[in-house]
Amino acid sequence: QVQLVESGGGLVQPGGSLRLSCAASGRAVSSENVQWYRQAPGKGRELVAVIGHLGTSLYGDSVKGRSTISRDNATNTVHLQINNLQPADTDIYYCNHTMYWGQGSQVNVSA
Repeated sequence: QVQLVESGGGLVQPGGSLRLSCAASGRAVSSENVQWYRQAPGKGRELVAVIGHLGTSLYGDSVKGRSTISRDNATNTVHLQINNLQPADTDIYYCNHTMYWGQGSQVNVSA
């Protein structure tokens, strides 16, 4: 059984930073791509970042230049650091690995 558990969300002031984590069990995150998506209620899902099984990374336009996706093989965890957060970044952030999804981590950016 594969499980993905996101953590690290919360309330942040504009200009602040967050580090989201996706802890996996049951499958090595290094075996396939891991994606971070975000979605607000009633809106479509947006790809935020991808880390490939070889360690390469891609970012969505909305976070490019202020985000870093990384992988810790020892803890089987993928991290997503987002800097200079703005209210438009308020969303639920989901981790995805093959067919598996986490439960989501809420990020709220507000003064």
